[in-house]
Amino acid sequence: MIEMPPLKFATTNGIRMGYYEAGPVTDKPPVVLCHGWPELAFSWRHQIKALSEAGIRVIAPDQRGYGATDRPEAVEDYDMEHLTGDLVGLLDHLGIDKAIFVGHDWGGFVVWQMPLRHPSRVAGVVGVNTPHWDRAPIDPIALFRQRFGDQMYIVQFQDSAREPDRIFGSRVEQTFDAFMRKPMPRPAAKPDEPPIAGVGASSKTNLAFPQMIAAYDAKADPRTPILSADEKKVFVDTFTKTGFTGGINWYRNFTRNWERASGLDHHIHVPSLMIMAENDAVLPPSAADGMEKLIGDLEKYLVKDSGHWTQQEKPEEVSAKLIEWRRRRFG
Repeated sequence: MIEMPPLKFATTNGIRMGYYEAGPVTDKPPVVLCHGWPELAFSWRHQIKALSEAGIRVIAPDQRGYGATDRPEAVEDYDMEHLTGDLVGLLDHLGIDKAIFVGHDWGGFVVWQMPLRHPSRVAGVVGVNTPHWDRAPIDPIALFRQRFGDQMYIVQFQDSAREPDRIFGSRVEQTFDAFMRKPMPRPAAKPDEPPIAGVGASSKTNLAFPQMIAAYDAKADPRTPILSADEKKVFVDTFTKTGFTGGINWYRNFTRNWERASGLDHHIHVPSLMIMAENDAVLPPSAADGMEKLIGDLEKYLVKDSGHWTQQEKPEEVSAKLIEWRRRRFG
């Protein structure tokens, strides 16, 4: 298992944030790696090692609600203002003017918001699987409900009784056994429905994740795990301690974020890279169609034969692309 750098802490935006840092402190602009759900800074372990060995300064936080970072009680404390503000505060703590922000899954939603809300702090953006989209025409939760029904996991996450939190929290090893696997091979099909708020899954896709985890049996799963036993233990031990509510609270702000973004210009004016994964069922490459309308300086790169956990499934390829793009665009 790849070792992580020493854990450090920053006081930022009213919380204490745990983060990892590697590479020369003189390198500019540094790269900030932002994880998704249910993940940690540890999800970027391969990239931290590869980028720092290539002479690039790299910083990977456990974000609000996760791992070594504080988990406030109020749901509203996980809205986009807070999540982007945490990253600005982390730059302030480190004395960094501007950074390149790289985000996977939910981290992708956050990093695409950085140049909209804090343009002076952003040198570039990289989305891994997660595309940048204009504001949805109506509340995204209503759209998710229309297309996928009440069992869709993001719709279920709105439940104030927190039943999904309990299901995942009482089956932590099952959760990571089920999620952290390569997808089964399947013919590539372009969904005939446009993406909703960045989610490009077909309405035929089963997205009832809490029920899937409750019924899951690893012995009956033919898919290939992407984590070693030691790597899985890091996730299981951490989420056993923290629970899942902090991360799920990000989803509980979909409506709030949509409401509060009504006056925001969604055009992006910094160099941007979109890394897509060929076999991601929830965030397929087709979800990134049309991003060029909002981003003038956009490059796209397809990682073939990868499912959703791209930076862990194809670590060498993702790291190599990040290094190549960073050097070509920023020296």
